[in-house]
Amino acid sequence: MTVTGTIVKIKAEKDGDLHIRVNLDPEFNNLLNDANLAGEGGDLVVEPICQGPVTQPDAIASCQDFHQDINIPSVGTHVSITGDYVLDTQHGWMEIHPVTSIQPSE
Repeated sequence: MTVTGTIVKIKAEKDGDLHIRVNLDPEFNNLLNDANLAGEGGDLVVEPICQGPVTQPDAIASCQDFHQDINIPSVGTHVSITGDYVLDTQHGWMEIHPVTSIQPSE
């Protein structure tokens, strides 16, 4: 799935993924659920995988020989994001995980 919106927060996670919150353009707001609204400020979570150091023991092997070459634009950048649209069953929100592409857009 491909969506567009503005990056509002980027946080490195212990599993090596980046947890990026994106304020979606209005035509994609139907992709959000109650957990996105309550727990993520009404933003979609997008996660490029294996982007940073991995300190979470159960994730070390997964990222050991893998790295995505994705350039992450800065907070405030309007972007087009492509990846798998899934339900994060641990947290209950919808997200794009893994991300396969993030590109600045106009």
